[in-house]
Amino acid sequence: MELKSIHPRSDIGQNKKAYRSFSQFMGFLEVLKQQDLTEIVIEKLNIEIDKINAASLKKLNSQIRKSQFKMIQVLEKEQKLVPKNYYRKIWLILGMSAFGLPLGVVFGFALDNMAFLGIGLPIGMVIGMAFGAQMDKKAEKEGRQINMEM
Repeated sequence: MELKSIHPRSDIGQNKKAYRSFSQFMGFLEVLKQQDLTEIVIEKLNIEIDKINAASLKKLNSQIRKSQFKMIQVLEKEQKLVPKNYYRKIWLILGMSAFGLPLGVVFGFALDNMAFLGIGLPIGMVIGMAFGAQMDKKAEKEGRQINMEM
């Protein structure tokens, strides 16, 4: 089974955001076609490509984002493939919420001023980015990284 292509659209030039998303998605598909994907993964990815091909111009940009997100999730879950800086972006958010907020609360209580709650967020962000960058390097060494950044 082969990965489907996206149908060219003549009306895409009218919407700049949709055109950018469409162009990036076409590049994403070209990178995916170079990967060794299983039949099950190709089947799941083709379902999302069909959704994009069926979307109207108004909903094209949002459908591309949704489908691209689902496709990346399938690739990570089934094949352990991730785009560049994938883990860094995920762990940036997790670092702020899991490490940053509790650190901010500790600073607030320790200094007896809850205005220091915001100090923990950048600290957590840095911790999360460092952890995510480490995971990205590991994925690159193992050859699980797609040569594209999302």
